[in-house]
Amino acid sequence: MSILDWLPFTGKKKKTPEELAAIRRTFAARYNHFRLLIQANTRAHDLIGELEDALRGYTPYGMHYVRTLCTRISTSIFQMVRHLNELNPGAYEGLNGRFQAIQERIMPHIEPEVLRRQEHALVINLADVGRDHADLCGPKMAMLGEAGRQLGMRIPAGFVITTEAYRRFVASDDLRMEVDRLIQTADPSDREAMFQLSSRIMQMIIAAEVPDELVEAVETAYGRLCEAAGHEVKLAVRSSALGEDIEGASFAGQYRSMLNVDHSSLLYAYREVVASKYSRQAMAYRVSRGIRDEDVAMSVGCMVMVEARASGVTYSRSPVNVRDDNVAIQSVWGLPKTVVDGSAETDELVVARTEPMSVVLREVAHKKSQYVCHENVGVCRTELLDGRGDEVSLTDEQAVRIAGHAVRLEEYFGTPQDVEWAITEDGRYHLLQCRPLMLVEGEEPEEKARPAVASPLPEPVLSGGRIASPGVGVGPVHVIRKDADTLTFPDGGIMVLSQALPSRAALLDRCSAVVSEQGGIAGHLANVAREFGVPALFGVKGATDRLENGAIVTVDADGHAVYDGAVEALLVEKPRQRVMRGSPVQGALRKAARHIVRLNLTNPDSPEFRPEGCRTLHDIMRFCHEMAVREMFEFSTHDEYVQAASRQLICGVPKQFWVLNLDDGIKPEGEQREDRCVLLEHVDSFPMRALWEGMQAVPWEGPPPVHGKGLMAVMFEATANPNLVTAGQSLYTQKNYFMISKNYCCLQSRFGFHFCGVESLVGERTSENYASFQFKGGAANMERRILRARFVGDILEEFDFRVRVRGDNMHARVEGLDRQAMAFRLKVLGYLITHTRQLDMIMTNKGEVARRRERFFADFAMFGEK
Repeated sequence: MSILDWLPFTGKKKKTPEELAAIRRTFAARYNHFRLLIQANTRAHDLIGELEDALRGYTPYGMHYVRTLCTRISTSIFQMVRHLNELNPGAYEGLNGRFQAIQERIMPHIEPEVLRRQEHALVINLADVGRDHADLCGPKMAMLGEAGRQLGMRIPAGFVITTEAYRRFVASDDLRMEVDRLIQTADPSDREAMFQLSSRIMQMIIAAEVPDELVEAVETAYGRLCEAAGHEVKLAVRSSALGEDIEGASFAGQYRSMLNVDHSSLLYAYREVVASKYSRQAMAYRVSRGIRDEDVAMSVGCMVMVEARASGVTYSRSPVNVRDDNVAIQSVWGLPKTVVDGSAETDELVVARTEPMSVVLREVAHKKSQYVCHENVGVCRTELLDGRGDEVSLTDEQAVRIAGHAVRLEEYFGTPQDVEWAITEDGRYHLLQCRPLMLVEGEEPEEKARPAVASPLPEPVLSGGRIASPGVGVGPVHVIRKDADTLTFPDGGIMVLSQALPSRAALLDRCSAVVSEQGGIAGHLANVAREFGVPALFGVKGATDRLENGAIVTVDADGHAVYDGAVEALLVEKPRQRVMRGSPVQGALRKAARHIVRLNLTNPDSPEFRPEGCRTLHDIMRFCHEMAVREMFEFSTHDEYVQAASRQLICGVPKQFWVLNLDDGIKPEGEQREDRCVLLEHVDSFPMRALWEGMQAVPWEGPPPVHGKGLMAVMFEATANPNLVTAGQSLYTQKNYFMISKNYCCLQSRFGFHFCGVESLVGERTSENYASFQFKGGAANMERRILRARFVGDILEEFDFRVRVRGDNMHARVEGLDRQAMAFRLKVLGYLITHTRQLDMIMTNKGEVARRRERFFADFAMFGEK
């Protein structure tokens, strides 16, 4: 029996069967719209919480995620608007216009930017490129050209295929549209799917035809190079993408470079470099750093190949110690390939920048081979003979000269520099690349000191190596020997490698530390590890053989050691990195969130609480929820027969509660009463009974003793807040309502001077069970109300609730638990509703707050196991 069955017994004029049938249909339709509106409200509430979490920037996400999240929020709130209009047709038509106006403000920030065709050159001579060409040539080529033009440094002759050329290339044959479609349908968390997606997109780009106008421009530029050289030249074809100058992003090793490319392979090499934009590590990096795919247009530098006798990378300052201003040089024989890809040991020379500059440290590696230009195309590895591998690849004079160039670049560009260079057989220095150096932000030495331990550290499993990225990490070992091993890498794992290859950077957002047998601090993987704050120890001999898959180890990069198990003495909690901070994707989300998250409609009794007052989607959500509740409880303003829909609860407490039975929440004997009352024993709603048990388990002992400051805070708020005035109608004198069915309960209540709302569904299907709780307001000043909201939130977090506190407004939600576990948590909510009344007055008394918390948890024990 439901509410409809006792409507004829309410004392009203008896209805005919036809009238009763019409009433049943009307109420069933209303209830269905209300139920769907509440479901949409719950989804929107959770999604807005997810958006707020994303804004904090701790977890990486891509632009596709932003579009999807904003669209899901809009869809849920549109559904709320639709169902509210169905509840009372014609009463809320203004909401549709407000929703549309807000949507129009959101869309420009989340839709892909329409890139206008720019009539710029497709190819530019590198000698003519400067820093003002960064939008056409990418920051990498722009800085290289600037160093050549303004500092007179020797850079290779060459040309740049611009970002305009890239846009025309990907626009041909709908290549751009197909790539976008594939990305939007992929799940970034599915590693195997992303592996396949990367391969498919790269193959599409490599197989695509280059437009005729671009072919002609490249051929002309190459011809000029050959004419100037007097012979056919071979080129280094290198990436220079937009977005590489974003603050805090290094892009180290994310894209491909092809060396010693001849005329016949030039366009193929161009497509290879463009395709590398969609390599696994590049796609993972963009998602992790919050960089939109559309923000990365690929320009490509084509430079005459420098046949290096020695080459390497110079850091104008230490990347792992901001207080070390010495210049660090990593060097090898031949081409710098092994330096940047971490595939071999390198010589390390440290030069003091004090005048006169001098080498203060020299560590010579055992170098087994070198990379040189192949006589046909590409590069090849050759063995180093006659003991040359044990000789230092640079003289002290050369090292000082290289360090001097790095310091000049730092002074000119104003930031520490990561410099790639080569020395030819004639002893000449060639600048190949320069870019800002990513530095690790460390504490002062005394703050960074290792915490004191009561007992000595255990014997390490492995020791030695170089600090590629500082810190300590703990987790299960996962040795990667081949690409397939990356698909099973566990979250929080320790990545163990034989070579520090750049492609392994795709896993850095998942791992706790990196241990590699080879590689140096100048390698691409080391750069990205520092950027992500992942501890990394390179040059650790025997790591892949001595560390067993699945074993828990602690990697202490600062101490050059790996320990068996979790070494608690080394584990110091460090603040989570906001990897998305300042990224274009987070920027787009922030701009969209201005029209989504902010809640302006907080007082339902205010004249502003109307459709025209809605300025954000959250305002519309709040308005719809409030009006839907009113519609369900105030049918008397529309239809006389529904006046009896809500019944007063007879419960033996001095507070009035009213119950609206949505379906089957009251037993038949309770519904047959004609006095518009219902006894507690007749309530057959599982979540309401659990909530009520918590509310009545321990009698409230009254308000806490108030000291002077607490009393003054209440008195001041009472004079300033009209809603606390007891005379007359205010939002704090409203009735307290339960809406119930057998498995559902929604409580809207005013306790003291604060508002509580509980909504819960508890049935046999565990996956659908949830409870959400809202707590807001109070009688004291804002500081005390905020402290009380946090106090309640901290308690609920102990019971697996997801909690968000904004000002004095606390939201909490738990889901996916069985009936017994949900009942326990509903009892806790009921208890808190009763016993947090007027606690805002004592929230600045830490001792009293601690005693209350201790007593609360002691009382929770009566509810059984959680």
